[in-house]
Amino acid sequence: MQLIPTKYFITSGKATSKTSSLNAFDLALKNAGICEQNLVPVSSVIPDGAEKIDPIELPMGAVTHCVLSQISGKGKDIISAGIACAYRRDEKGGYVAEGHLQGPGKRLLPELEKRIREMAIIRNTDFKEVRFFFEEMEVPEGMYGCCLAALVFTEYK
Repeated sequence: MQLIPTKYFITSGKATSKTSSLNAFDLALKNAGICEQNLVPVSSVIPDGAEKIDPIELPMGAVTHCVLSQISGKGKDIISAGIACAYRRDEKGGYVAEGHLQGPGKRLLPELEKRIREMAIIRNTDFKEVRFFFEEMEVPEGMYGCCLAALVFTEYK
């Protein structure tokens, strides 16, 4: 059986918790609208013909495939997580590069750009416009923090 995604959305979230980095991650998932799913990480291919849609509510407990970037930190850390998306010029699908770092988003964007550009080189193709989606934060003193960004597949053929 092959699952080929036909629809996807992009989301992101960030959060803090006094309790733990896991709780900050859980709340960041809630803020991104994907905390009630069983997330399964996948690699970085957007199938030919897959349609980008606005974020939707998914059924509780659904096994949900996604390209996920996340980072956790604690008091005074500056953290960033994001994804870069680009479609092939020949319109045969697209790709996603994910990344995270200790530091501001302005340092993450060039890294994501390098990663997505190398994906084009590896595949001997050219990309249309590259789009970036990211979250960043300075984690307050005495807190745990999490930033995440995800491309979430919603329907399959």
